[in-house]
Amino acid sequence: MHSLNDLGWDPFFEHQVTDSERARWAPARVVWQGRERYRLSTGNAEWLGTLAGRFRHHTASHADLPVVGDWVLASVQPAEQTATLHRRLARRSQFSRGAAGRSTEEQVVAANVDAILLVTSFNRDFNIRRIERYLALTWESGAMPVVVLNKADLCTDHETWRAQIAPVCRGVPMFVTSAVSGEGMADLTRHIRLSGTTALLGSSGVGKSTIVNALIGGVSQAVRPIRDADDRGRHSTTARQLFCLPHGGVLIDTPGVRELALWNVEGGLEHAFHDIQTLAVQCRFRDCSHGSEPGCAVALAITQGELTPDRLDSYRRLQREDAYVRSRHDGSLRTDRTRQAKQIAKAVKLHDKLRRR
Repeated sequence: MHSLNDLGWDPFFEHQVTDSERARWAPARVVWQGRERYRLSTGNAEWLGTLAGRFRHHTASHADLPVVGDWVLASVQPAEQTATLHRRLARRSQFSRGAAGRSTEEQVVAANVDAILLVTSFNRDFNIRRIERYLALTWESGAMPVVVLNKADLCTDHETWRAQIAPVCRGVPMFVTSAVSGEGMADLTRHIRLSGTTALLGSSGVGKSTIVNALIGGVSQAVRPIRDADDRGRHSTTARQLFCLPHGGVLIDTPGVRELALWNVEGGLEHAFHDIQTLAVQCRFRDCSHGSEPGCAVALAITQGELTPDRLDSYRRLQREDAYVRSRHDGSLRTDRTRQAKQIAKAVKLHDKLRRR
């Protein structure tokens, strides 16, 4: 049995509810989400929830629908153990990504999250460039990123791996864990207990479900072994789910991520690549492209070994991807990109025409 406060209810959400709404509806948190089917917790009970027709009709986009972690106002039917969702409260934070496939649509993964555990493991899943992408999205979400290097039992030289990832995780808490041996789990548990609501994100097979089971002290999530041939994971978590931990704190487990498309992460990129941003301010020219310009502080840092070319390339690639995504769903940006493309095409045609004379 839990209270609303155990679930994360605080004055930020309390102040959004009017007296008339309190008389009609109960505040509840979304603890499980399927296809427009929800499980809600009011603290003392859980209810199978569906959207009210008026709520669904007035929702502007799919991203505005409730997701795991959202707080909603619902009318409950105790006899049927069901509830109807009438309103979603404003979010304190939300982790969003671009929807998978060719769709240019925002997909909200989790809402009202205070910290996000970015879980990778000591095998072929370890990828610094992917972690940079996770960090940009997390900083943009408003949550605090935490990097977890899991499956420490598979590796005897942790420090070499930590040294590789340290330059991209400056100022970000990092834990080396093994849910199998228990290494690092006590420290991780203490951190989660003090963090409010924490979400786990990572590829399939990095051990998120095993971490969840260790944290809640039981087997709640099915665990499937990774494939020996390529270290690729198999989805054992198929839906997002929220848990109240025995020693305090709220945890959201998510399915393994195969594709992590960016979604409006301009501010998140500046935070994730703070080292490059700091250097860029010292460049001689304000519009420096960090290539061959004289007085480029970024190029100098690469020459002196303070910054790797791969990190700068990653920053540029993510910037281009973010600009492209924003242009596809923002009409004015899309128009600007089209106009620029036409201008470039005309310049190329004119150049070819003059060269043939």
